[in-house]
Amino acid sequence: MSGAYDENGERDEGAEKDAGDGGGAYDGPGRAPRIPLPRVSVEDGGRPLPAVEPAAPLALEHHVLTSLLGAWALAACSPEEAAAVEDHLGECGACAEEALRLRDAVGLLQRPESLDLDPGLRTRVLDGCLERRPPRIPVPEWAAPYDAETARLDALLQDFGDSEWHAPVRLRWFGDDGTASRRTTVAGVIAHLLTVDGLVGVALGLPDPLGEITAHAPAPAGRTEAYWRASHYPPTRAVRAPWREQSHAIVRTVAFTGGTGGTGGGAGRMPVSYGDFELPLRDAMLDRAFECWVHAEDIADAVDYPYEPPSPRHLNRMIDLAARMLPGVLAERRRAGLAASAGGRHLVTAGEPGRSLRLEIEGSGGGEWLIPLDSPAAVGSADLEVAHVALDGVEFCRLAAGHVPPAEAAAGQVGDREAIRDVLFAAASLSRM
Repeated sequence: MSGAYDENGERDEGAEKDAGDGGGAYDGPGRAPRIPLPRVSVEDGGRPLPAVEPAAPLALEHHVLTSLLGAWALAACSPEEAAAVEDHLGECGACAEEALRLRDAVGLLQRPESLDLDPGLRTRVLDGCLERRPPRIPVPEWAAPYDAETARLDALLQDFGDSEWHAPVRLRWFGDDGTASRRTTVAGVIAHLLTVDGLVGVALGLPDPLGEITAHAPAPAGRTEAYWRASHYPPTRAVRAPWREQSHAIVRTVAFTGGTGGTGGGAGRMPVSYGDFELPLRDAMLDRAFECWVHAEDIADAVDYPYEPPSPRHLNRMIDLAARMLPGVLAERRRAGLAASAGGRHLVTAGEPGRSLRLEIEGSGGGEWLIPLDSPAAVGSADLEVAHVALDGVEFCRLAAGHVPPAEAAAGQVGDREAIRDVLFAAASLSRM
């Protein structure tokens, strides 16, 4: 007599019902079926699904199977062909070795896909939301890159463990005698961003992150060194919270004071002191966005994690800032005897056209800029163009960050060689710790 019983010898009606419902193959009293039967569907008219017999492997000759190895490695065979090839690989050592080589080659052809979101996704989502419901207090356009880059870096940091926070990072920049560097950690980099972003915060009336710490120099490097020295222990993950709170406070404050103008009117002209030079607030925010991205890449390299460039619109603004700063840097290098081009022999009245270099930035965020060579007050002129340099957008930014030596920048160059050299070295001189 068939049936199911509990441990006291009583009939287990539930188990009998389960066994009789077609829910699975009977596997002993009180046990769930090891191999469930196909469920009965309404669409099947209440009848069980027919069993599918596996297809028999194809009987193919050796030379045919050998010719299918490439298609098998690319997963382009039919199921029957794939089954025949795999059966053959268990018997033929020569074909198995060839199949392994082909499968490895296919792996090299496929680009690894990043798990990170597209850096432009945040901007597109915000744009779509703001089209439906404009904010009562919008963030100025010139502050949007800083808002986006700090959010991206914070997303990278959120899952870091202690080992990642103490991973070694080498900060690099270009000095007059070549490439300079400073060794720190991931936490040290965030401390650096905290102290230098503080220059913008102080200009906006926010508390100085240095507090009572006195810096020997008000420049970014001096503030960072003072913060590092004042710490009894190397910076840890605890530095993330004050950095992120300060970045939120900066964006919130410029939203209240900066207005909606995309040209940076009003509060956008407020000077921000970097010690030995000043930038208007709108440019200081772009500068901080640029450095946040550059150091985020430094951090990502230290922990072996992929990190994408900014969205094209924001990257274009960062490149534009660097291009606008180049004439002033050229003049400073000329006064220091570091520029070789014939500046000074071509006197140009302020506001008048002068000799120019065409800077063409290719790829994402690109464009063209005419860089006046003889005076920062001159106007770039296509009629007086003496040289043309073409660079990829990300390559130019890495040059401006001091991560690529000027002599190694992958640039297309035509025209006055001295002018080209001076502009490339001036771009690298924009970098600092």
